Amino acid sequence: MSDRAYAFLGAGLAMFAIFGIGWGQGVAAAKSLEAIARNPEVTSKIRSQFILSAAIVETGALYCFIIAILLVFVAG
Repeated sequence: MSDRAYAFLGAGLAMFAIFGIGWGQGVAAAKSLEAIARNPEVTSKIRSQFILSAAIVETGALYCFIIAILLVFVAG
C-alpha cells in the first residue's frame, strides 16, 4: 500500500473514534437527565458538571477531526 492509502486509512480510523465519543456523550447526557429526574433539587450542580465533562470529551472529538484533516490534506 502507498503512503496515501495509509493516510486515508488513518483518517478513517480517526473519524471512527468520533462515533465512540458521540455515543459516550449520549450516555452521559442520559445519565445526567436521569439523575435530575430522581433529584430535581441538584439540577444546577448536575448541569454544570455535565457541561464541563461534555466540553472535555468534545476536545477529544476535535483532536480526532484535526488529525483526520491533517492526514488527508498534509500526509496524503
